[in-house]
Parts: sequence; C-alpha cells; structure tokens
Amino acid sequence: MNREEIVARISGIIKSIRLDLGYSQEKMAEMLGLSKKTLVQIEKQRVSASWTVVIAICALFREHTLLQMALGGDPLETIDTTVRSGVTQRKEKTLGGKVWWTEVSVMSGYILQKNNISLHYRILDDEHYRIYSSLDELEAKNRFQELISTDKQGRSL
Repeated sequence: MNREEIVARISGIIKSIRLDLGYSQEKMAEMLGLSKKTLVQIEKQRVSASWTVVIAICALFREHTLLQMALGGDPLETIDTTVRSGVTQRKEKTLGGKVWWTEVSVMSGYILQKNNISLHYRILDDEHYRIYSSLDELEAKNRFQELISTDKQGRSL
C-alpha cells in the first residue's frame, strides 16, 4: 500500500469515524487542524485529505476498528512502514500478528509476516518485537535471510 492508497482509504472513512465517535464537524475539524469547510469537502469526497491529516487521524484514532480494518491493524505501523520502507526499524512490541498477518516464514527465532490488508512485510523477533518493515517483498526476504544467518550475538552461523 502506498501513500495515495492510504490517503484514499482514510479520506473515504473520515465521516464514518466522526459519526461513530459522535463528534460534530466543528469538533472533528478542530481536532485535525482543518476548517469545517475543508472537512465537509473531504467528507463529501470532493477532495482528499492531506498526508498530514491522514497521519493525524491515524495517531488520534489508532484504536478505532474502521481505521484498523482499512489499514490492516495498527494504522501507525502502516504509516511508519510506508514512510520508512526498507529501513531497519526501532524495536517495537507487537501482538504477534494474530489477526491481520500471515506468517511467511519462521526460522532461528525470527518471523517474517505479510499484512493481509496493506500487503507490507515485517520481521519480528522471538518476543514479537518488530525489528524491520518493508513494502518490498524481496527486500524483506533478503533482510530475513541476513537475520537468520547470524545468531543473537551477531556471529555468522
């Protein structure tokens, strides 16, 4: 999933999120740093939300089911992967991918997973910390091979 696809998905559900949470257009616009007029235009799908607004929505409403369903789990993880694809991530605890993820490979204490919605890849360690994410399947598989070829102390096996 790329930025444009994320923007389109989030732009399409802003109104549903707002209504589900019981916010007025004025309150939602204020929370997102928009004018009410701009929010109305987004909700009527006359314009798309900006990338900055999409990030704000993902941060403010990351636990909302509609948002999780649209992006395949943690919205901020999807945003983070999109922005930093192919860059080794800081270690971040995950729930292990029980709902939104398919295990591609498990070896030497590492798990390579593919998100069922956003289609991005991630590598978890044996304690379910995310240590790498990428939109590129080949990059993810190559990084996985690098990781399983070394032990926890960094020695080649």
